[in-house]
Amino acid sequence: MPIENHSMLSDQRSAALVTPHALINWLCVPRIDSPATFAALLGGPEAGHFSITPLDDGTNEEPVQTYLDGTLIVQTSWPTVSVTDYLDCSDGRPHQTAGRTDLIRHIEGAGRVRVVFAPRVDFGRVPTRIEIRDGNLDVIGAAHPMLLLSTGVDWSIKDHGAHQSAVAEIDLSRGPVTLQLRCRAEAPRAEKPRAGRPTESERRELTGHFWNGWAQRLQIPGVEPEMVQRSALTLKALTYGPTGAISAAATTSLPEFIGGVRNWDYRYCWIRDAAMSAGALLRLGSATEAEDLVDWLLRLIDDHGVDVGELAPLYTVDGQFLPPEQTVVELGGYRGSRPVRVGNAACHQLQLDVFGPVVELIHNLATARSVVSGKHWLLVEAFVEVVEQRWTEPDQGIWEIRSAPRHHTHSKVMCWLTVDRALRISREFYSRDRPDWAALRDRIRDDIMAKAWKEDAGTFTTAYDGTDLDASVLTIGLFGLVEPDDARLASTVAAVEKSLRHNQTVYRYTHDDGLPGAEGGFNLTTSWLIDAKILTGDLDDARSLFESYLSLAGPTGLIPEEVDPETGAGLGNHPQAYSHLGLIHNACNLARADQLTAGRSA
Repeated sequence: MPIENHSMLSDQRSAALVTPHALINWLCVPRIDSPATFAALLGGPEAGHFSITPLDDGTNEEPVQTYLDGTLIVQTSWPTVSVTDYLDCSDGRPHQTAGRTDLIRHIEGAGRVRVVFAPRVDFGRVPTRIEIRDGNLDVIGAAHPMLLLSTGVDWSIKDHGAHQSAVAEIDLSRGPVTLQLRCRAEAPRAEKPRAGRPTESERRELTGHFWNGWAQRLQIPGVEPEMVQRSALTLKALTYGPTGAISAAATTSLPEFIGGVRNWDYRYCWIRDAAMSAGALLRLGSATEAEDLVDWLLRLIDDHGVDVGELAPLYTVDGQFLPPEQTVVELGGYRGSRPVRVGNAACHQLQLDVFGPVVELIHNLATARSVVSGKHWLLVEAFVEVVEQRWTEPDQGIWEIRSAPRHHTHSKVMCWLTVDRALRISREFYSRDRPDWAALRDRIRDDIMAKAWKEDAGTFTTAYDGTDLDASVLTIGLFGLVEPDDARLASTVAAVEKSLRHNQTVYRYTHDDGLPGAEGGFNLTTSWLIDAKILTGDLDDARSLFESYLSLAGPTGLIPEEVDPETGAGLGNHPQAYSHLGLIHNACNLARADQLTAGRSA
C-alpha cells in the first residue's frame, strides 16, 4: 500500500492512519508519541489493525476516499457501504489535557460488513486480551484503559497466540452502526443514553466545525488554494493541543528507502521543525500556533529547568527529554524495512540551527501582532547570548548526521539569522540599536562568506571543510544573508540543481553521512529549490517544478517526507510537516510573484 495513499485522523493529541480501504493500521494513544495500539503499518495485520470490509459488494469497485471539506473527517465509500472515520473534537477537548481520545467509526449502507478489531498493546510487545462486557469490548493489558463501545454488535473472540482479536458481521439493513474506541487516562465506562448527550451526527458536525471553522479563517493564496488549505490542516493536525508542541510527522520508522535502515521516529517536537511549521501557519494568518509553540518552549525552559544553552533539538510533545532510542524487534518494518525504532538519539546532538527559526518566528509574530511579548523578548536575548558563545563550534546540523560534527554552513546561517532577526526586533519594537549584536551578525556573515564559499566549485558548500554540496545552502538566499541578485546565489542554485536534482526531486546531499544505504529525494529541499528559483527570477521552471511537487500528494492531499525519484513512490514518515510547510511557502511565494508581475504590467 503506497504510503502517500494513507489518510490521517487527528484530534490534536493522537494520530491514526487509514488506508484507502478503511483499514486503520496506525494509532498511537493517548498521545501522538505514545506506543502504537494498531501497528500493522510496520508489522502486517498481526501487529494490530481495525478493519471494516463489505461482504455483499459484488462490483469489485475500488472504494473512494475523501476528507469532508476542510476537516480531518475521512469518508470511505463503496457502491453499497460508507465508513466515516474521525477522532472526536466535538467538545473542544484538543485544548484540554490529554485525558481522552475517542475514535469514531460510523458505518451505513446496505448489505453486510465484516469488522475485525485487533488491538495490540505497545506495538504488540504486551499480550493483548479482549473481554466482552455488556456488548462492548474491553481491551485488557493496555497502560491506558481502552473500551470499544459497540451497542448491538455480536462479537466473537479469536485467539492469536499471545493476542486476541474480535470479529463481527454486521447487517446494515437493520440501520447504521457506530463503533467508538474510547481511550482514557481513567477507566472508561460504557455510556448510557441520556438527555443532552450528543448523537454521532452531532459529534461529527461539531468535529467538522472545529476543523473547518479554523480553516475558513485562513488567508489562503490564489495559487492551489485547496492544496494549501489541506497542508495547513495537516500542520494543525500535527499540533499537540494540550501543550502547543508540533510533531515532525505522525509516524515512526517509515523508511527513507525500501529495505534500508534509515528508519527514524519523527513523532516528537523538533524545535526547529515546529518553528518552521508555526511560521507557515502564521503566514496564512493563524498566529495561535506560533504563540502556543513559543509558550511551550518557555515552559520547557522555566518549568522543567532546561538551560537555554543546553537545549536539545527535540523533546516529547509534553516537554520531556526523550527516552533512549530502542528497536522494536517484534515488528518486521514497512515492506520489510528494519529496524523499527522508538525514540530518537538525535536528542543528544548539538544542532546550532535550532535558534534561528525560533527568533524568525518571534519576529514575524511580533510583526503580525504589532507588538512583541516581553517574555518572548527575554527568550530572544537568551538565544543571542547562546549563539554568541557557541556559533564557532562544529555540530551535527539540520540533517542530524550520525558522524563527526562539522562546521555546517546551514547552521552558521541560522546563527546569523538569530542575531539578524533579534536586531530587527530591537530596532522595530524597542527603537534600540545594538551595536554589539550588529557586530556579531556581521562577524558570522563574514565568516560564512570567507569559509563556505568555494570559488573553484562556484558554490557555497555543505560545511567549511570539503567541497561536498548540501541543498540546505539554498537558505543563504531564502533568509536574506545574500541578496537575490548576488551572482554567488545564482551559481549556488545552479550547482544544487546540477548535482542534487534528479528528475523532479532534490536530494539533501549525496556525500557519505556515516550510515549505510541510500535515501530518496527530500521534499523540503525540492520546495527550497522552487523558492530559490522564484527568488532569482526563474519563474517558469519554479512553476513547472511546483506542479510536479503537487503530484507527490496522495488522493486526500497528504505528502510524506521523501520520494523515490525513479518511481515517484512516497518514502519516509507520513505525513511530514516539512513537506507541507514547504508547499505553503511555495504557493505563497508564487502568488506574490504573480502579484508583482501584474503590478509591473499595469
